[in-house]
Amino acid sequence: MKGFKFSRFMLVVGLLFIYLPMLILVIYSFNASRLVTVWGGWSVSWYTGLLDNTQLISSVGRSLQIAACTAVSAVILGTLAAFVLTRVPHFKGRTLFGGMVTAPLVMPDVITGLSLLLLFVAMAQWIGWPQERGLMTIWIAHTTFCTAYVAVVVSSRLRELDLSIEEAAMDLGARPWKVFLLITIPMIAPSLAAGAMMSFALSLDDLVLASFVSGPGSTTLPMEVFSAVRLGVKPEINAVASLILLVVSTFTFIVWYFTRRSEQQKRKAIQLAIEESAAGGDLKRDSRRDPSQNTA
Repeated sequence: MKGFKFSRFMLVVGLLFIYLPMLILVIYSFNASRLVTVWGGWSVSWYTGLLDNTQLISSVGRSLQIAACTAVSAVILGTLAAFVLTRVPHFKGRTLFGGMVTAPLVMPDVITGLSLLLLFVAMAQWIGWPQERGLMTIWIAHTTFCTAYVAVVVSSRLRELDLSIEEAAMDLGARPWKVFLLITIPMIAPSLAAGAMMSFALSLDDLVLASFVSGPGSTTLPMEVFSAVRLGVKPEINAVASLILLVVSTFTFIVWYFTRRSEQQKRKAIQLAIEESAAGGDLKRDSRRDPSQNTA
């Protein structure tokens, strides 16, 4: 068949496989029927009805709060762990430390959740904290496994950096902490942003860990959705999922727009510098060919 490309076909099939269910979910969020599988016409009643569903709205707020706190704490701990693994090549227990940092990547969530549950119960008996499981315990659990993802992302970026820039700054008298804050952090900023967004998404999507370490009054959105789906999918769930898709898509588009704009400005600056350098080279060659211009 003329113009047929297997790679293009597989790309279209893959995109449809990923995004077609999301599109169907958004369409059915405007379904007027209470039965999800029966189309009853277009309606926005389920979106307006979300304002009356205080339990679902509260779970969304908790999930966003936990996800934001997890993103910040995971980036801080993951960056420090990545810096130790990449910039401190030899220290006692390095292999053990590296294995402990990356262990949550391959550890089943059920085992991690059960281990954290037993840890919190033992701590409550020994030191009296935490007195009850809630948002704090969920945040600690999410930070535990999100830190591993951030450490891997930041470590790969740190290994690619040119150490001569940091060494030159220290040769000029800058202290290590100042080099880290003013030079290293800006150079690895894209990886930090990627780790933060990944941690936010993983925390917002987590169900297993939150089920183990949560308590009364700390139900997150995935737990609320899962408990509701067990009794049958409700139209309100489709509406909430559609709003989350809208927010995530808008945020992703904004990040993509500013990133592309920054790259275009960098390319223009590089092109302008090349043109100015070429123009300066032409002037020097012309002055060498015509010595009278120098005397004039």
